[in-house]
Amino acid sequence: MPFLDRADAGRRLASLLTGAAGPDAVVLGLPRGGIPVAFEIARAVGAPLDVILVRKVGLPAQPELAMGAIGEDGVRLVNAEVVRADRVTDAEFAKVEERERAELNRRAERYRAQRPRVPLAGKTAIVVDDGIATGSTAQVACQVARAHGAAKVILAVPVAPPATVARLGDVADQVICVESPEPFFAIGQWYHDFSQTSDAEVVSLLGRAAGPREAGPAISADVQVTAGALALPGLLTVPAGARGIVLFAHGSGSGRGSGRNLFVASALHRAGLATLLFDLLTPAEEAGRSSVFDIGLLAGRLTVATGWVRRQPELDGISAGYFGASTGAAAALRAAAEPGNRIAAVVSRGGRPDLAGPALGQVRAPTLLIVGGLDDQVLALNVAARAKLRAASELSVIQGATHLFPEPGALERVAALARDWFGRYLHAGQAAGH
Repeated sequence: MPFLDRADAGRRLASLLTGAAGPDAVVLGLPRGGIPVAFEIARAVGAPLDVILVRKVGLPAQPELAMGAIGEDGVRLVNAEVVRADRVTDAEFAKVEERERAELNRRAERYRAQRPRVPLAGKTAIVVDDGIATGSTAQVACQVARAHGAAKVILAVPVAPPATVARLGDVADQVICVESPEPFFAIGQWYHDFSQTSDAEVVSLLGRAAGPREAGPAISADVQVTAGALALPGLLTVPAGARGIVLFAHGSGSGRGSGRNLFVASALHRAGLATLLFDLLTPAEEAGRSSVFDIGLLAGRLTVATGWVRRQPELDGISAGYFGASTGAAAALRAAAEPGNRIAAVVSRGGRPDLAGPALGQVRAPTLLIVGGLDDQVLALNVAARAKLRAASELSVIQGATHLFPEPGALERVAALARDWFGRYLHAGQAAGH
């Protein structure tokens, strides 16, 4: 059964780990794709989350063939057989190692943002990736965890071929895998959404797992957005003294665990804004796919969530905004056009506002449209849609960015623009949505 996205894979994998993790576990994600999976596992088992950074030390004349590997804090593994067969000198090995260690240290600084590495001595290390094909990187990661002093190493992945799972049992004390298909072609075929995970998403998830470090304490809770028999799971985060809340409408094939949306939400928390990320559809509706592009249905669910938010005592009286991505942007605009929703501001990230149809002319909330400069088709659709908006609006084009903003610094720019837009309009209170 394919996974919706990496967050879904993490939740399904976590259900197999609750008995194996133990009270001393540390969850280690392989960046970048393994971090969204590991984040869900760490939340489920109540363990700290960290990255496990490894670099292959390739032969000087054949870099794809490893003559060793390195990890943080000087961990160094040498494949003596390969070194001896290719007559690699100590100086040649050291030259390659120096280059790879510089890259490893750069990534450590980027991902941890000055947070120290979580100690592994005497602990159970749960090494996580989003899937395994050959298993070479996972093998090295397990060896590095052991070299850092882990008493037990569990390798946990959503999908891998049976032969690889069997072989990795030699380096891990336990291998846990949700799906092990035969024949196995590619990891991506087991995901509806296998889009690239950015450095910004990695930083965001690690920061969320470590807890908020700016702008006072925030409380995060898994919630059920309910209306009658409908119950949609969500994540509600409320910083101390929150002065507004932003409801997220994700795009097709995504959900409340969207790494890009979580990154933006983290920036909003630091600005004193609450957020609600929730699944717009039930698992059955997602599987059927017919509802994924039903903008009317999605907008209706967003309206339901808006009513639910306003019934929460801790959110009483604060203004609300919508952040929509892809098809979720159309749902956000259509829902914002409903007078009873009283929405103070809307932000669209790489959105399809054209799919909101006639509702565009009825939106009264100030609207910011953010599009990548290289996302030509979507950019043209946003330009045309903006001409139909009667509310105050701006179009921000992030030069050099594509549809999902994976480029360095692109998602950070999205988050900053959204933070400033909501900061400008949400503090004015509910009157802005009338």
